[in-house]
Amino acid sequence: MTTDTEQPTLTIDELAARSGVSVRTVRFYSTRGLLPPPVLGPRRVGRYGREHLARLALIEELQRQGMTLAGIERYLEQLPADLSADDLAIHRAVVASWAPDSVETVSLEELRRRAGRALDDDDVERLVAMGVVTREDDSFRVDSGLLRLGVQLLGVPLSQESILAARTVLIGHARAAAHELSQLLRGETSERAAQDVRSLSAHMQPIVVQALLTAFQRSLRAELRAWVER
Repeated sequence: MTTDTEQPTLTIDELAARSGVSVRTVRFYSTRGLLPPPVLGPRRVGRYGREHLARLALIEELQRQGMTLAGIERYLEQLPADLSADDLAIHRAVVASWAPDSVETVSLEELRRRAGRALDDDDVERLVAMGVVTREDDSFRVDSGLLRLGVQLLGVPLSQESILAARTVLIGHARAAAHELSQLLRGETSERAAQDVRSLSAHMQPIVVQALLTAFQRSLRAELRAWVER
């Protein structure tokens, strides 16, 4: 059952259409325990909600990263059972952040296909304005990771100016944190052999990323909580 306050309202056909997978795939994932059971409504018709959509999106991202079905099962088993759709979306974002940069030039038709949803001309112009895609004559240069993020932002009720301002804030603070941390590690490894430095760098990178994400997520929650209480 979904842990979100919004009640599940989607039939299995609607869930499949929204997530871009087949009904057969939804049922297969359910039998493997990758999806929680639906909420039974009138006439015992199963209803699905945001948590199911978020789990399907996370499974899709894990597959895109090359993880096997058995690996995905182990990954999901380690997650708390009561994660909300928003928490699952954060997990998906973390997984997507490790994808290698893959900038490609695609046609407008291919751009719309990769977006996984309908894009009208205004949507495309917003993606261009956000720097998610770059127009080149009749084609577009696009990074798959940024495209998924940009498409999600299309549904956020924020002005274009606020999204761009938030992007500037995030990039600025991220670069500053990365620079200060790299300076700290550089000082720690200045007397070590090159092989030791490479080993420490590879070992520390995932730890630092997780620490930054955890600290930022908790700080953001505290800020939002204080904002709502005021």
